[in-house]
Amino acid sequence: MADKTDPPNVDALMRWATRELDDFPTPSLDARVIAKCAFNLDDAGLIAEGDRIVDDTRAERFRRMVARRANAEPVAYIVGRREFWSLDIETWRGVLVPRADSETLVETALARRARAAPLRILDLGCGSGALLCALLSEFREASGVGADINPEAVALTGRNIANCDLADRAIAVESDWFENISGAFDIIVSNPPYIRTGDRESLPREVAAYESPLALFAGADGLDAYRRILAAAASHLEPDGLFVAEFGEGQAQSVKHMARHAFHSAEIAIESDLSGRPRAIAIDLRRRRN
Repeated sequence: MADKTDPPNVDALMRWATRELDDFPTPSLDARVIAKCAFNLDDAGLIAEGDRIVDDTRAERFRRMVARRANAEPVAYIVGRREFWSLDIETWRGVLVPRADSETLVETALARRARAAPLRILDLGCGSGALLCALLSEFREASGVGADINPEAVALTGRNIANCDLADRAIAVESDWFENISGAFDIIVSNPPYIRTGDRESLPREVAAYESPLALFAGADGLDAYRRILAAAASHLEPDGLFVAEFGEGQAQSVKHMARHAFHSAEIAIESDLSGRPRAIAIDLRRRRN
């Protein structure tokens, strides 16, 4: 590491990290996010203090974090957080990292329900609780429940609820889908596992090696979780409720067919993400099928 020969400054360490991470899609961005965490700086600070000499302890911490990324560990696990819907969401190993594509679910709910309504929201298979926190940050009169079978996810959702100042409006519970859930909700959102088990070998290393299989895989066709969720969703929705869930590539029509079987008269729509890919299904009991 050439940067070790002289006392390194922030810019030198950033350049070194970018070279070390050159095999990854976004080496400069990864280096920047890791540097902000390691040096306790924001974006402006990285620019303003680029020539600041970094002490040995912080420099070594930065190098260790970059080495973890070079071994394909997701940046969100290394720095312990990920931005989602402009919220600072804490992340842990063993719990799915929230993705920007999942913001489609939030956008879909916002487009279909009034923000001032006193809604009751369920985030089913909540993981980090990112969806629940994002929705409650927009639906200011709503309350919510995050439910997950993974106790680590339940604990993490609880932390994010507290970190987002939502503890007076939300709780996290351990539940195998609807098993420990009582009552009906105005909005149910879910990002269930939907990857086919046969696709394991084709996943990026950072996903296959580090993220929880429980949150990723759902049987031979990737739809096992949907079968369980849709079989019980109707009994947990209010009469004019809304169900929004994410699905994977090529699953839109299969999920829509399953939804139609479970909800005969509701409006069912496929929503696309920012890249134009079908990403989510919306089942709206307030709107009826034509």
